[in-house]
Amino acid sequence: MKVLVTGATSLLARRTAEALLARGDDVVCLQRHPAPLETAQVLGDIRDADLVAGAAQGCDAIIHAAAKVGVIGAWEDYRSINVDGTAAVIAAARRHGVSRVVHVSTPSVAHSGHAIVGAGADEPVTGRVGAWYAESKAIAEQQAIAAAGDELAVVAIRPHLVWGPGDTQLVGRIVERARAGRLALVGHGAALIDTTYIDCASSALVAALDAAVPGARCVGRAYVVANGEPRPIRELIIGICNAAGVDVTPREVPRRVALFAGGAIERLWRLRRATTEPPLTRFLAEQLGTAHWFDPRPARDDLQWEPTVSVDEGLRRLAVWFRAQAELPGP
Repeated sequence: MKVLVTGATSLLARRTAEALLARGDDVVCLQRHPAPLETAQVLGDIRDADLVAGAAQGCDAIIHAAAKVGVIGAWEDYRSINVDGTAAVIAAARRHGVSRVVHVSTPSVAHSGHAIVGAGADEPVTGRVGAWYAESKAIAEQQAIAAAGDELAVVAIRPHLVWGPGDTQLVGRIVERARAGRLALVGHGAALIDTTYIDCASSALVAALDAAVPGARCVGRAYVVANGEPRPIRELIIGICNAAGVDVTPREVPRRVALFAGGAIERLWRLRRATTEPPLTRFLAEQLGTAHWFDPRPARDDLQWEPTVSVDEGLRRLAVWFRAQAELPGP
């Protein structure tokens, strides 16, 4: 196939593009800045409908991963990039007869502050104030799924907490805070959470691409993908720190205190119009203090996908990567 991958400067989209190239697909990448990939690249804004349409011309499929992530920024920025950007992708697919679209979503679209234990891909929750990433991605997923039909097979994939070598989001932030002595757990860190090693996440997107044919059971549906190995959050965080060579004993903050502090910090950050990441938000406190793991069977049955790299093996590979980074010569 010829596949357009959006957002290829992100770790997940880049690794997915590499996986497609490795199996012989023709890949075009669209993102704002050049990515270290041996592919045709279109540079620009995902909100530019004409640019997206031009990039999609001649393609058989699209994996749409471009998004504004994080917790800092105005609602309009999240809405325009995540919602309008998705609209541009769907319009481009229809304009050029692209038959398959894999929309990269997030489990946070269905997170309502309560524990998630063995659930499936519940319906997106909208109407949240302040959690602009989750809110905009929920609307974008609804929009993408609504576009599925006889001529356009759309599947939404929600990778859960993707991590691995080169990850600057989850791994990078945990290690940075640990090194600065600012790493804290909500409660005792006993909440069970599942995660997704990067190779497993990229293989899930490829599996969804292959499964997304008109009439397939997966069309018009969302799937949470993860390693299927729920572990206490304390164990995972310490495992990541140990892989980075950081010996850490995280501080513990009671859940009620963390929720209050997260809300107060959010208000302060908005008043100050701060542009740096806050140390805590209410949404993050909810995520760190509650269990969230999912039923792996829908993705296995409908996408013919299963994770191939365990959490333990992923931590081993992460440690090897950190050691290699330490041995690299300086500038």
